[in-house]
Amino acid sequence: MSTFGALNTAYRGLSAAQQAMDLAGQNIDNVGTDGYTRQRIDQSAIGSAVRTGLGATGPQVGQGVSVDRIERIGNALLDASVRGTASSAGYTAQRSAAYQSVETTLQEPGANGVSAQLQSFWAAWQDVANQPGEPAPAAALLQSGNQLASKLSSGYAALNDQWSATYSDAQGMVSSLNDASRQVATLNKSIRSTLAAGGSANELIDARNRLTETIASLAGGTVREEADGTATVFLGGNAIVSGDAARAVQLTGAATMADTSSSAPGLVWADRPSVAVGLEGGTIAGALSVLAPAGGQGASGVYATAAAQYNALATTLATAVNAVHSAGQTPSGASGGPFFALNPAVPAAQGLTVVPSDASGIATGAQGVGALDGSNADAIAQLGTRTSSPDSQWSAFVTATGSASKVAQQQEGLAETAAANAKQAQASGTSVSLDEENTNLLASQHAYQAAARVMSAIDQALDTLINHTGTVGL
Repeated sequence: MSTFGALNTAYRGLSAAQQAMDLAGQNIDNVGTDGYTRQRIDQSAIGSAVRTGLGATGPQVGQGVSVDRIERIGNALLDASVRGTASSAGYTAQRSAAYQSVETTLQEPGANGVSAQLQSFWAAWQDVANQPGEPAPAAALLQSGNQLASKLSSGYAALNDQWSATYSDAQGMVSSLNDASRQVATLNKSIRSTLAAGGSANELIDARNRLTETIASLAGGTVREEADGTATVFLGGNAIVSGDAARAVQLTGAATMADTSSSAPGLVWADRPSVAVGLEGGTIAGALSVLAPAGGQGASGVYATAAAQYNALATTLATAVNAVHSAGQTPSGASGGPFFALNPAVPAAQGLTVVPSDASGIATGAQGVGALDGSNADAIAQLGTRTSSPDSQWSAFVTATGSASKVAQQQEGLAETAAANAKQAQASGTSVSLDEENTNLLASQHAYQAAARVMSAIDQALDTLINHTGTVGL
């Protein structure tokens, strides 16, 4: 190797050490950046040209160091685990939140729950039975009946509001999914062109990974890395992102809880509305599951099922009370009519109202008995103690809802723990260690100083050869 070639070898060493220092500094700067994956410089020795035959001169010194690439220290298996657990966590979190909002609406057990209102209603009938025809207990009964009807109406309205809010959230999630897909497609194009030009696309790949995690959290799905550096994202076996192209999705089906004529809310491909998107998890799948209509086992939506129970209670209550009340007579001797008026189309949603306006319209006694008879009112008061009473019907629903909510919260906790563990495992392999980077920085500085010393020595040797060789007596 010529002396001038040695200068080039020293320069390569300086350049490689400088790039290593810059990379260590970049890693240190991004120690707190979410989603950043640490990078390493990949170097190799440049060998000398091998001469054979008459021109062979024996072993030759190498030509220095080459920076081959900037390697991104990622792990595809850990990335896939993060996406999978994020999908499960998103789904369970959505269902748990829905059950907890229903529990908040029920207010059970408590003084403001339907159970307490039912107890007050039956107690008011007992007071009327003890004082038939008296205006004070009759007024208390009518007030209690109106409060019970209002409680059912407000509970149903709250569920309807929660359904609408969740539907609105689902629309926002779909918009976020479409936006993330478009960004992944754009990054795919940039990554492909950068790699084709021989550049480093590590930061672009980090940004794409964060977006694919967002997609997984929203709608599940899997990711396949292609040979050209792009990533294909699948939902239910169909690609939502392929190369630099992204497919949009949209919500379809009923837009209100009361709409039973349309299909259940679902997700379809925008370019093929007749084809449903196969969701394997994520918050969108969780939202659609709680927005489903009341149906069979495992198919019922959380809100619609609770609303149906409000309707069922209103119907059961009106039917039971009206059956006994109609068979009695008022203090004036008139036959008792219905105590509750019921609109079958909307039993709980403002469909239940109290018919009598004062004591004269309440059938307190049995037919053919005197005005002071309170047996009929007593029979209505005892409705709450029956095995098939409205109280037991409501209690069974509250118990089932509480149990389902507890299970949903446990599943959410397990899914969140799994997601946190997967994220921690990913971070342990990809996050920046300040101690390690400081060591790399120090080693690169020494390498730079060593290369600089070599260059200085070669410079001094060349100066002696060029400027001092052949001079005599100077």
